[in-house]
Amino acid sequence: MKIKELARIVGKKAMETGKVGELIATDLSDLEIFSKHQETTFEATHYHPVFCLILQGKKETIVGDQAFSYSEGDAIVVSHELPVVSRITQATEKSPYLALIFYLDLDLLRNLDGRTEVCDQKSECATSMTVHRAEEPLIDALQRYFDLLNNPVDIEVLGPLISKEIHYRLLVAPYGAMLRKIANRDSHASRIARAIGMIREQYKSNLRIPEIADSVGMSASSFHDHFKSVTQTTPLQYQKDLRLMEAKRLLGLGSRSVSQIAYEVGYESPNQFSREYARKFGLAPTQDGKTQLA
Repeated sequence: MKIKELARIVGKKAMETGKVGELIATDLSDLEIFSKHQETTFEATHYHPVFCLILQGKKETIVGDQAFSYSEGDAIVVSHELPVVSRITQATEKSPYLALIFYLDLDLLRNLDGRTEVCDQKSECATSMTVHRAEEPLIDALQRYFDLLNNPVDIEVLGPLISKEIHYRLLVAPYGAMLRKIANRDSHASRIARAIGMIREQYKSNLRIPEIADSVGMSASSFHDHFKSVTQTTPLQYQKDLRLMEAKRLLGLGSRSVSQIAYEVGYESPNQFSREYARKFGLAPTQDGKTQLA
């Protein structure tokens, strides 16, 4: 019942904004609402470290070669920045897909990890994205956080306390294994997070994997193995996904040719770009550009 009541409250708030099918910012800087009134095809997007609580509807997300399906009452935890493709699989006008997105503060997680004993440290199977049924204390904390929106003074005074509680509950949850890893600054998970930041900064350039590995204190082979373990993809494929997602965004603007976009995102060959774009999104960039602009 807690999920349904929270869905009613959040859905009402979303309707008040008049926005549909996009992220809706709130007065809490780390909390957003997402509402969608219809099912979608697969779309490329980029996930930041977040905790997402599904309140209504269903969605599917693909990370590398791994597919996740989730619905009402599920908690999604993402520990690293990930290029993904996802689609809404259940949503209607009367019952839209509805989710609360809470952006994680990795520094806060690290501070909590340093002062908190975590009983279950079994994290061999930890991955950068997990889906699990949300526990009642976590749902309760998120609802109390959302309720602060009615009072600016409460946001200022109680906001940091409840945010800290949410981080704590995620850190000690059975599905918080990767968060526990990334909370350790010297862990492989933290090193991969730093490497991801470097790849994002230079995704248009040719990657020098040995240099990136060395900069985060890893051998090239160890870096490759741990990168694949965390992100479900290779460093080069991760870079390629970033390029193609940016290209898709630029195509939607309609102000550049396919060749111009190919060069702008780092490709040396427009033909290679078109082939890889079609494999990624199922349509050639010329066709997809027309679809997006329709």
